[in-house]
Amino acid sequence: MPQGSHATIREFTVTDPEAGPYGIATGPDGALWFTLVHEGRIGRMAPGGEADLHPADPLPDGPMNITAGPDGALWFTCLRGDRVGRIDTGGRVTMFDVPPGGPCGIAAGPDGALWFTLMRTDRIGRITTAGEVAEFPLPVSGGMPSMITVGPDGALWFTLNQGNAVGRLAPGGDVAVHALPTEGAAPVGITAGPDGALWFAAIGAGHIGRITTDGKVTEFPLPDPGARPHAIVTGPDGALWFTEWGTAHVGRITCEGRIDEHPLPRPGCEPHGIALGPDGALWVALETGALAQVVPG
Repeated sequence: MPQGSHATIREFTVTDPEAGPYGIATGPDGALWFTLVHEGRIGRMAPGGEADLHPADPLPDGPMNITAGPDGALWFTCLRGDRVGRIDTGGRVTMFDVPPGGPCGIAAGPDGALWFTLMRTDRIGRITTAGEVAEFPLPVSGGMPSMITVGPDGALWFTLNQGNAVGRLAPGGDVAVHALPTEGAAPVGITAGPDGALWFAAIGAGHIGRITTDGKVTEFPLPDPGARPHAIVTGPDGALWFTEWGTAHVGRITCEGRIDEHPLPRPGCEPHGIALGPDGALWVALETGALAQVVPG
């Protein structure tokens, strides 16, 4: 992409402002699936279409983050209810109890299971598609594991929001923790980059970080230290795209560290989750009741 990247942004209202769109993922059916953390529902929207909400009776648990599973369904965490949910593409929901601890981030692992963080207990959880749950303790106290993703090395990589670190969990259970150089970085979102490294959003320090699989960290400060970057994903253009919750922008950073920022249509729209959509655009969940489509270029 040439110097001074451009993006076309459109906003689609999907709920009332109090419902709280938070996490977002592309489903196996070519639709966008998103959580409503305050209303207790899961939404489905074909790009540019109208949203359907499931289930009919709201969940009391506060569904938070969502990912496509290996079984043709979507899986999501419920932070308040200590449950992990499964919703098929027809809207049928199944809930699974997990150990108390505040399930937050979730990702489909390389082993055909779902892996999730337990924010309040310094553990990583694993749940099979049949609902069998296991836990893996972390060698930290009060680290608050937040988001999780699969790395290019086949391990699970996760952020420790209060531990000021990024962790690596091998599927067999071995754990390594890599401290970050900036105090109070408070990393949240994390994703595998196109360059064989992991990229993460440091909401406390206002920068985007890069960590190699051998633990080397590079930090890229954002123009506004109060931008509060939250979620991050690899885009269709070979760059990383991220949400700025504090400034209502979507940002883009190349693997070389060049940063561009794009304002969302409404100030104060509270962008959280971001995902690459089936249409090749980036889609952002705005907690004030909408999804934003960001078309690069």
